[in-house]
Amino acid sequence: MAINETTMTEFILLGLSSNPQTKIALFGLFLLIYLITVVGNGLLLLLAVVDPRLHTPMYFFLGNLSFLDICYTTSTIPQMLAHCLSAKTTISHSGCYAQMYISLFLGMTECLLLAMMSYDRWVAVCNPLRYNIIMSNKVCTAMATISWGSSFLLILVPSLTSQASLCGHNVINHFLCEVQAMLKLACSDTSGNQVSMFATSILTLLLPFGFILVTYARIITTVLKMQSTENRAKAFSTCSSHLMVVTIFYGTAMSMYLQPQTKTSSDLDKYISLFYGTVTPMLNPLIYSLRNKDVKQAFRKMTGRKRDL
Repeated sequence: MAINETTMTEFILLGLSSNPQTKIALFGLFLLIYLITVVGNGLLLLLAVVDPRLHTPMYFFLGNLSFLDICYTTSTIPQMLAHCLSAKTTISHSGCYAQMYISLFLGMTECLLLAMMSYDRWVAVCNPLRYNIIMSNKVCTAMATISWGSSFLLILVPSLTSQASLCGHNVINHFLCEVQAMLKLACSDTSGNQVSMFATSILTLLLPFGFILVTYARIITTVLKMQSTENRAKAFSTCSSHLMVVTIFYGTAMSMYLQPQTKTSSDLDKYISLFYGTVTPMLNPLIYSLRNKDVKQAFRKMTGRKRDL
């Protein structure tokens, strides 16, 4: 997945538009998205840490997801904002590679974290009496560590084994150094890179998504067998937010990384990347907080303490 080019010092990012007025409008849009993402995820992370009622496996993983989303957007949106206000839309050679690998690493980690969260929901619904035993603090910590550590290894191995030469091409038809757009610049054979990327996509997209489908199939089967309408509604409520996030994130990511790759760049690729890389992290805290009574109560409690002070 690595791309070898020793003489190039910078890359030119074409972005979403070259029209000055459009770029100003995009600056306002991206700034709003970034503020909502950082404030929303930061608040959710803070509540998961300070409120004892949220010291549960579900909010432990949700805190990991919020931290990840803040890092994810911070690795891309500030640069996008700067390019919207500048005629020079370049990024250094080292900065481009750093951005590419950081975004890949964080994207893979989110895929695995969402799969871990589906297992947590399965245990909560299908094995409620053993939930605290199965989802102990050690188990949750190990699951989160596996998600972060596996993603690091998956991004490290291809970077050391697959090389592609850019041969002086440095204009990227994208708003960030996305690996698919980078490979389109290569003049050497990229079949090894494509195989490596496809194998990685299977491990971080198809397999976790298949695992999520299996867990939710079992959850739905268990819920439909419940006699109490109230318990059935409560069970669906605890899972609906996670399922909504999974649908949005995996749907856009798979349409990007599992499609046949060509040497020509498409504007559609940029909009897909924009959705799962910036819009989804913004929606995550909104989906979880607006549909969750525990988060609302924790927020009221925290703001109430501030008023007392």
